[in-house]
Amino acid sequence: MRSRFWNREDRAGVVRVTRGPATWAKRAFVAIVLVGAAVIPGRASSGQPQHCAGIRCTAAGSILWTAWLPGPWLAQPGVAGTVPAKVGAYAATGGGVAVIGAGTGVTAFDESTGKRLWRVALTGVAAGSAVVGVRAFRQIIAVGVAPQVVTTSQHQSQRGLSGAGRYEVMLSAATGKQIQIYPAATYGGAVAANAGSTVIVGARAVTAYDNATGRVRWSSAFGGTGQAWRVTGDTIYVAESGRSAGKSGRTAVRRIDLRTGAAQTIRTGTGPAPGCTVTAGTAGGSVSAGAGNPAPGSLSDAAGNVVLFSGANGVRAYDGTNGNLLWCRSSADVELVDSGQDGIVYLASGNRLLGVNISTNKPVSTAPISVAASLYSATNRVALGLDEDGLGEAWGYNLNTRRIVWTSASLPWPHYFVDLSGLGGSISPGSTIALLATCADVGAALSANSAPVCRRPVLDAVRI
Repeated sequence: MRSRFWNREDRAGVVRVTRGPATWAKRAFVAIVLVGAAVIPGRASSGQPQHCAGIRCTAAGSILWTAWLPGPWLAQPGVAGTVPAKVGAYAATGGGVAVIGAGTGVTAFDESTGKRLWRVALTGVAAGSAVVGVRAFRQIIAVGVAPQVVTTSQHQSQRGLSGAGRYEVMLSAATGKQIQIYPAATYGGAVAANAGSTVIVGARAVTAYDNATGRVRWSSAFGGTGQAWRVTGDTIYVAESGRSAGKSGRTAVRRIDLRTGAAQTIRTGTGPAPGCTVTAGTAGGSVSAGAGNPAPGSLSDAAGNVVLFSGANGVRAYDGTNGNLLWCRSSADVELVDSGQDGIVYLASGNRLLGVNISTNKPVSTAPISVAASLYSATNRVALGLDEDGLGEAWGYNLNTRRIVWTSASLPWPHYFVDLSGLGGSISPGSTIALLATCADVGAALSANSAPVCRRPVLDAVRI
């Protein structure tokens, strides 16, 4: 069992101690906190956001701007940090816009300056609905809403929205104008969008809709329900539950082109992997994957043409074009996938956080496993870390040199917005900005069993 504590030296050489659960457990916990918590929509502050100016804004760790957040918030201890008092809040960046949604309200800011662009209340949603995800594309903001009950209108009733587990409300990134509402799977939603069309992961198909008319452009069905899926570039991989070949250990994966809908079904484990020959539980660090082995586990990530599965038998990497096994490691789990161009996956393996080339399994870095508890994402071999509670700050940890390479100013009670798909949340694909909720002024707790009230909740944009 990995340690929940790790020591690090900041630039002044002072040793600090940070504690937290393992990375994915931590993210899941924060997601649960948000689903069970949320904001009562209120009037956004009319004051101008605080922001930095000049050359220092280009340095990693710079706080580009802060903007006040509406509604009641709490300053929770630990990884939760500054969270809404009632329902969840979700955030994303993309196309020059930073967006936060809570309750049934959505607010957009200029990604560079923090200037508020618009604030809207979602329409066509039933009382009791709440935002459960936000994803920002270049021209479109997709807001996931649950429960999947909406008022009846000409277009909504035709698409049968009332039977879905979630629905996506599509907004113009420029104006906040509501465009369409589409049905989606509970853990699905929009995976690609532009002014003309939106691609949605539904309960049984990936579907592209025309944003002008709401009509289907193309649809690709997959088997089973409750699928895991991952997007890499213009491709989505969907693990088809109920289509595994049992003892053969081969699982069906649907590969779909998000631009055209062209699709193929591949089956994992259909070829040899050099060096992947010893059985699970031995000391060699890899597992065999021939016929007769258990299924490879669950789809956990993807990058380029490689898909990763994690489970009781460790981590297995497959060629996403033909299903051939590329490599495998026992007693390992996926912690982070580098979103840069290096093609690196970071694995929890024994007492190490091991960085390997995602295509070849060749090790490229190693760090203490205890560091993983405080890391949230990795880009170009530098991971984002957060300190907790009232003295919180963000910092960059170089996984090659095992050193802190930048540190932000104080960010009290920092909260990391979670979207387990990786398409939204505090850090969106391709973005160099992290969105964090913090508390600039902590008040008293309302009761002995509650967290202190945050009297000045703010949204911070941090350069990473």
